[in-house]
Amino acid sequence: MNLSFLTSFLKKEKKTLHLPSSILVKQLKTITEANGLVVYENITIYHHKKSFFIPLLLLDKERGIYIFEHKKWSYDDLKNATIEKATQQSSSNETLAFEKSHDIIKQKFNELIHTDGVPLYNFLLMENLSADEHEHLDDSFKELLPSQNIIFSDTNRSDILKKLSAVSEPLRDLPDIADIMGNVLIQYCVLDATNSLHMATPEQMQFIDADISGYNVLYSEAGSGKTSAVALKVIVEKLKNPKIRITIIEPTILSSDILKKKLMDIIEHAIIEIDITTIQILTPLELINMHLKKLKKQELSDELYIEPVLMNKKFNVADLLVCDDSDLFSGEFIAYLKHIQLKSSLLLINNSNEIEQTFTLNKSFKKDKQEVFFYQTSPHAKALQLISKLLKTEEAKDILVVSSNLSKEKLKDDLDSFIENKAILLDSSKNLMDQDLDNLLLSTYSDINGIHAKYVILMDVCFAKRVELEYAVNLSFKKTFVLYDEECGNIYHLRNNFESNKNSTGVEKSA
Repeated sequence: MNLSFLTSFLKKEKKTLHLPSSILVKQLKTITEANGLVVYENITIYHHKKSFFIPLLLLDKERGIYIFEHKKWSYDDLKNATIEKATQQSSSNETLAFEKSHDIIKQKFNELIHTDGVPLYNFLLMENLSADEHEHLDDSFKELLPSQNIIFSDTNRSDILKKLSAVSEPLRDLPDIADIMGNVLIQYCVLDATNSLHMATPEQMQFIDADISGYNVLYSEAGSGKTSAVALKVIVEKLKNPKIRITIIEPTILSSDILKKKLMDIIEHAIIEIDITTIQILTPLELINMHLKKLKKQELSDELYIEPVLMNKKFNVADLLVCDDSDLFSGEFIAYLKHIQLKSSLLLINNSNEIEQTFTLNKSFKKDKQEVFFYQTSPHAKALQLISKLLKTEEAKDILVVSSNLSKEKLKDDLDSFIENKAILLDSSKNLMDQDLDNLLLSTYSDINGIHAKYVILMDVCFAKRVELEYAVNLSFKKTFVLYDEECGNIYHLRNNFESNKNSTGVEKSA
């Protein structure tokens, strides 16, 4: 049966209505969540330059996608309605067909995975129509709005579940949730380093969907997918309002390029049209020099300094200013950001929970529990030993060594003759395209923003800033090795917070 529908009366309703928090809606969501269905409420599907709003979408991992449209139509509204088929309707023999919804979802699946994806089923939520009233409608109307596809005001829980299950028998070999919904709801699709899809956590979704105004702080645990969440948030803000001016502050040129690549990868996967050049990504020095140039003042060469004149003059740099890794910056610079964004929106991304937070990301995406091992020894000799041992089973790109500049240079000289693999001196003042990161990386603590590795070796710990140390120790996906020759305050701090290689008797375990 072809179930394309709408009436001349129904076509008058153009306003997008969000799903109400009604008893029927709550009952439906409770039933579906209790039976393993995944609920997405008041969501927008983005495709190229278009967007399509759906009040309620449910994913049945055994059957496919249920699309719900909520209508306030009562019996009095419908009994005298003139029936005519609406134009531009996709259709299905098994379901009702809502204008555009099937087409846009199937287009996304076809362009992304070259198939129609999973089955789609349509339902109506009708708060003001009972099953008995539906029986008294004209037969032609009942054909267009069959009762099996309507959740009425008096439909009980058992009947709701029966209607959902009746669409088909359980299907085999459907893709997993991330492969289905990650291709439909790109705003919740997290791409990992291997370009595999993951669905955002509820915390990430709440942050991505939230209205950002005024001063806000996002606190993120290590491995919580902070970079992906921030990138998705920025993209969604541009999709909702293409004219919004967004500026992101990154600590280094290299981390700016890494984030820009992340944004481009998401945009390319999502099949959406956003001009990446309209999203500014700047280092603190670039931001300050833009302001100084506007004031016709001499620009800074390398050292960051907030001149008093900058705190007395307005600088309308963006509607939304996002500062990544804000806890690595001075209080003076953060005060400057608050000053220039006083009448706009400011979002600080913080790795420390010592300040009041607006949003929090706690869940870690790290597959393995990170381990931190401490060795009081000759750091240089131990680093060479660890690298040699790791390279027997791991790739060179899986290893990152963080140290002082002097130790970095010395390690580079020894490694050039000690191992076959190439060791790269990481320089965060250079662009991503000018560095080959698929090698063993040697870095200083000030250069590591945006860099991760399976194994991280830390040296010169006692001379590093504590905030940079805590950032560095969380860069590993698997193990971090802390090498030192003398005890110091930084070692005590790291031991208390991260140590893995002590058992209950205090005896050091082998890494």
